[in-house]
Formats: sequence, C-alpha cells, structure tokens
Amino acid sequence: MEEMVEQIELLLEQNDPKQLQEYLNNLNISDVEELIDELPEHGPLFLETLSVNRAVNVFRILDFPTQERIIKKLSGQRVREIVIGLPPDDRTSFFSELHGDAVKTLILHLSPADRKEALVLLGYEEDSVGRLMTPDYVTVRKSWDVSRVLSHIRRYGKNSETIDVIYVIGDNGVLLDDIRIRDILLVDPDTKVSQLMDGRLIALDVNDPQEEAINVFRMNNRTALPVVDGENILLGIVTVDDILWLANEEYTEDIQKIGGTEALDEPYLDINLFRLVKKRVGWLIILFLGEMLTATAMGFFEHAIEKAVVLALFIPLIISSGGNSGSQASTLIIQAMAMGEVTIADWWRVMRREIISGLMLGVTLGIIGFLRIAVFSMFTTIYGIHWLMVGITIGISLVGVVLWGSLAGSMLPLVLKKLGADPAASSAPFVATLVDVTGLIIYFSVAMVLLKDIMI
Repeated sequence: MEEMVEQIELLLEQNDPKQLQEYLNNLNISDVEELIDELPEHGPLFLETLSVNRAVNVFRILDFPTQERIIKKLSGQRVREIVIGLPPDDRTSFFSELHGDAVKTLILHLSPADRKEALVLLGYEEDSVGRLMTPDYVTVRKSWDVSRVLSHIRRYGKNSETIDVIYVIGDNGVLLDDIRIRDILLVDPDTKVSQLMDGRLIALDVNDPQEEAINVFRMNNRTALPVVDGENILLGIVTVDDILWLANEEYTEDIQKIGGTEALDEPYLDINLFRLVKKRVGWLIILFLGEMLTATAMGFFEHAIEKAVVLALFIPLIISSGGNSGSQASTLIIQAMAMGEVTIADWWRVMRREIISGLMLGVTLGIIGFLRIAVFSMFTTIYGIHWLMVGITIGISLVGVVLWGSLAGSMLPLVLKKLGADPAASSAPFVATLVDVTGLIIYFSVAMVLLKDIMI
C-alpha cells in the first residue's frame, strides 16, 4: 500500500491525467478503495479519472460516509454515470441512507423505468428483504428446452446480477422453481426445463426481516435466492454478496449493543465526538440508575453488615461472580439466536441447560470460595472464630448467585425477542447490573438464615 500511495502522489505531482487514469484502471477495485481511504482528499479525482465501469464498482464498495462525501464533489456527468451504473440493490441501499432532498435530485438522473424501479424498492420497509433485492435476473419457462435457455442467457445474461441460478416462472410471473446453471450445462440441449425441475425451491418473502435472509443463506448452499410476494410472484433476487455485507453490519451492531452502547451508523473514527457521547450516555445513565439499587439493597441489610462486618469483604466477589455468569450466558444466547441455533420456542431447553450448567459452575466457584476462607483461616483470624459458617455462607451464596446469573442472562434475550425488542439490547452490562442487585439480596438472605444468632 505504501508503494501505491507513493506512486499515486508522484503521478499527482506530475499532473498527467492520462498516466493517472492508466495506473488506476490497472489496479484492483479493492486497491483503489484503500487509496481513497489513505488519500481521502483525492477520492473524487480518482472516481472522475477511472473508467465509468470501474468507478461504479469502486463507489459501490465504499462505506456510506465516504460515498456521501465524494458524490457531492463529483461532476454532474460522473454522478449521473455512477447513479445509472449502480446495480438496483446497491443504488437502493445508497438512496436509503441519503436525505430525501438528495434522493430526489439523484433519482432524476435515472431513466423513467429505473426511476420507477428505485421508487418501488424504496417503498419496502427499511430492514426488509425488499430493500436488498435486485430485479436483474434470468427467467425461463418450463416448456423450453435447454438449447433455447442457453440462447436466452446469451441474449439477456449480461444484464443479470448473476447467472449461476436460472428461475422458472409460470403464468403472471409465479415462481415455479430455480435451476443451477451447471445442471443446464451438463445435459442434452433437447432436454426440457420441466425435466430439470426438482421442486426443492427456497424463496424469501419480500417483507421478511433481513436477519432471516442471513439465516436462510447460512443454512443453504446458495449464491442467490429468489424473492416473492404473498402470491408467490417473483419480484427479484438477493445475492450472497449483499448478505455478506449485511451480516457484517448486523454483527458490528450486535457487538456494539452487547457492549452497552447504541449501534454506530458510521466508522468509529469518523463519527462526530458529540454524537459518539450521545450514543453512549443513554445506556450509561440507565446502568448507573440500576447500580444505585445496589446501594439501596445494601442499606436494607445495614443492620446485618454492622454486626458481621466480615460479610462486606465478600460483596465484590459475590456480585462479580453473578454478573460474570450472566454476561457469559447472555452473550452465548444472543450469538446462538443470531446464528439461528436458538429460537423462542427453545426457551425450556435453554433454561434446563442453564439450570444444570449454572449449578455446576456455582458449585465449582462455591468450593473454591470456601477453600479460600478455610486456607486463610489457618494463618489469620480475619474471619473470626465462626469462619466455618462464613465459608459455608459464601459457598452457598455463590451457588445461588451464579445459578441466578446464568438463568437471567439466558432468559432475558428470549423475553426481549418475544416482546419484539432487539435481543442484543439485553447486553452484558445490563445483565450484570440486574444480577448485581439481586445477587446482594441472595447473599444477605443466605447470611441471615445461616448466621442468625451466631454473628447476626
């Protein structure tokens, strides 16, 4: 990359547009994208210099903030060429991020047919499959033979997003089946399309959530999937490159939410500092108010702490163990839900597993906690003459707190999903705060029972 940057800077100094164009056109698309990242002030010049086709391909892989910044500085002719050249799904994705006035201006560059197509795509819900689909695909009839299909592909395939899969339609555009191109290429030219149909059709509903499309692609070995409406009419296709891009965005958002912040809609280093603070402060306030309940819970057991000061020594141990087990469970369940491995219907199986694993983890930590007190009591009197009962109290409390943390962390994402909320919102910090408060109640309740009339 350093060598490319140096070469580009040299060509810019020489002010030779022809040599610059030749150099840029010989680079990989991804290399040009990296150059724009390294030399953002020259991004518009690079897109003006590239051939139209390569400029379109570079533009479509840029992140939205860079696209928006560059499009404002391009000539009207190049803007028109890029907007027209973008595949419909990429164009829709770009338009959906822009302000309404900007969309109105850019959409005027399209032909009447493309303009209508863009407006239709933009009419679907923001997070629906309809926003991902492209109407560029190849369709055939089941009565055709393979020879006619191949002739049709030669004529119309160049305008298709992909020709890996051919779609069989019936009357009124109803989707009947899809056929992989290799099945067409490996049979006799006189073979009828109906003979190649196997009925194992997998299709996406145009109103399905985009996350569902990710799971369908993950579970099936497909490079593209058809999109249909409620009457099974073929509306478009979604290709795997769009799904990979979407999956990366969803993963990034979930990680940010799990960390206890709103999802960032642009790269960390590009986002305005005040917007960054705004996206973080909301959760921090909620978590802070939640942690204030910890002080309330400790105030309720103030009398017990006064009589058995030694109990206060283990408060950090208790609440951190519960919070850690809850955070572990929450992260595992959110990941499993994102992968399609766990659904709301699996709640009892999840709870049963977490009861068993929570007990095993709690017993493990409880034994370690008890042994720690027992060993220290051989060399110090810090735990007093009733160290055995203190150790038992800590051991039992750890079992209860870790078990509760595992249950809370695993069930909360499922409950939020059931209520229609984002499971990632049950982030590790939120679960930890919840378990901190309830963990103290469990701890002091066990202490009140076991140490009553002994230390309390």
